[in-house]
Amino acid sequence: MKLDPLRTLPGVIAAALVGPDGLAIEAHGDGGDGLAAELVSLRQGMDRTGRRLGTGDVTRLAFTSERVEVVAVTTGPYTVGAAMTRGSDTRTAQQTLARLALDLNLPREQA
Repeated sequence: MKLDPLRTLPGVIAAALVGPDGLAIEAHGDGGDGLAAELVSLRQGMDRTGRRLGTGDVTRLAFTSERVEVVAVTTGPYTVGAAMTRGSDTRTAQQTLARLALDLNLPREQA
């Protein structure tokens, strides 16, 4: 399972890997499927914003809400992310997500 490295990190309550079709390739934890769906939506919005502002490809998403912190990394058309208990140290999760994105060795879309 590609998300196994995230399962043991303190504070991770859900994780998801989303494919180019917007469907979860893998989801873990309570809310994993919901996280996958929201990552797709967030990615689309950020990609649109990036295009309008001319900033280039979105490679990382992060936000904090009242209860959770969400971090995600993109590679080509794929997004891998984790929802963590608010107040958790997200640095290890961010590093793990970046490694997962590299380890996926997924093809990048050609523009």
